Amino acid sequence: MKDSVNVAWQKTALHAKLGNNTATRRLRDNKAESRQGLAAIVLEGTTVPQQSPGSNLASRLPFHYGWAVVAAGTLAIFACLGLGRFALGMLLPSMGHSLALSRSEMGWISTGNFIGYMAAVMLGGHMVARMGARRTIVIGLGLVGGSMMLVAHADSQIQVLALYLITGFGSGTANVPVMGLIAHWFGRRMRGRAAGFVVIGSGFAIMVSGALVPAINALQGAEGWRLSWTVIGLMVLVAAAIDLVVLRNHPSDMGVQPVEGAAAPVAAAAAFPAAPAAPAVSKTRILAHLGILYACFGFTYVIYATFIVTTLVQERGFPEATAGHFWSWIGFLSLASGPVFGTLSDRIGRRGGLMIVFSFQACAYLLVALPLPEPFLYASIVLFGLVVWSIPSIMAAAVGDYLGPEQAASAFGTITVVFALGQITGPALAGWMADAWGSFSGSFVMAAAVAAAAIVGAAFLPASHRH
Repeated sequence: MKDSVNVAWQKTALHAKLGNNTATRRLRDNKAESRQGLAAIVLEGTTVPQQSPGSNLASRLPFHYGWAVVAAGTLAIFACLGLGRFALGMLLPSMGHSLALSRSEMGWISTGNFIGYMAAVMLGGHMVARMGARRTIVIGLGLVGGSMMLVAHADSQIQVLALYLITGFGSGTANVPVMGLIAHWFGRRMRGRAAGFVVIGSGFAIMVSGALVPAINALQGAEGWRLSWTVIGLMVLVAAAIDLVVLRNHPSDMGVQPVEGAAAPVAAAAAFPAAPAAPAVSKTRILAHLGILYACFGFTYVIYATFIVTTLVQERGFPEATAGHFWSWIGFLSLASGPVFGTLSDRIGRRGGLMIVFSFQACAYLLVALPLPEPFLYASIVLFGLVVWSIPSIMAAAVGDYLGPEQAASAFGTITVVFALGQITGPALAGWMADAWGSFSGSFVMAAAVAAAAIVGAAFLPASHRH
């Protein structure tokens, strides 16, 4: 009896032990399932960062991808403005002679380009919102390259004017989004410098056209300008293909953050009292102020850029090749203009930077206008080249400072409309004055006076916010 009880007790203990082991396993499994469920709940309510397709490429580069965007932007400006607009200055003497164009007709060709440019600027915001900056830029470059190749087959001023108007539309379509990208890819401390590197693309193009056009004319004779238009148009189309590959609309497309400059050292900051916060600035007021200053630049620089080579050849008696060398020197000197004065404006403010640049330009215009010895003409070319692309870089940075990066592209487009009005007025008025007075001297005096007025206007710019 006792043995039976012991056996029964042992069986009961064994079953209890097995039950406990099973319960333990079940409890352990339940805990694991609970942890997995909790993790699933947490993940479900949390945004998990997703790697962008370009993040691997950006991480492999030895530099921030923002600088690749700057390089592509420089190429876009090289094509849409440097070749699409400023090559005209080298092409006008031979093309004008071949088509028997008057000074006034030459001026209207340039004005037609700026009418197209202004139309593109007015539509630019809608195009960027619909297609994005990258596609808008590539489409604009395609229009520039295609229309320039067609100019090679033009036989009258009207045909050149109509096609060059399309070139201007393409230039505006590409230019404004390029400058708007800078505010997205760069913080305030680096914005002026980055924009400065972008705008020097025009300087490279001036150097190219200053050497290319005289060389082609020497080989092809009186009709060499037609081949020049074709070659330049093809170069623009190549630039469009490269930008399609490289440009990106926003740092997040490459999985990176915008480029930020180094903050001021703490010790240096502590040595000086903090500046009072800038008062709130009316958006309408600041856009009007910047727009008027930008229009003054557009009105004056385009007179010089369009007619300086024609002045050297037709009024000063320089050979076309020599005038081309001067034009190339302007391009070479201009390579420092955007970065140097853009960086300077980062340090001393947009107001001081604009005043210095307009002072240089006023002197350049006056020196070529007056009947002075030849060395003063060289000084004019040096002064103009040193600062020629400074205003666009400062303006691109200024709109970001005053209005923030999200509004920078639309704000830059707004002031560029006013800028385009200055460009439209300048060449037509300067050409008419030259026909009436028999010289471009009066036109350059007018440009100097407007630049002097801009110095005063820049002095009244309000302090900018830091975005």
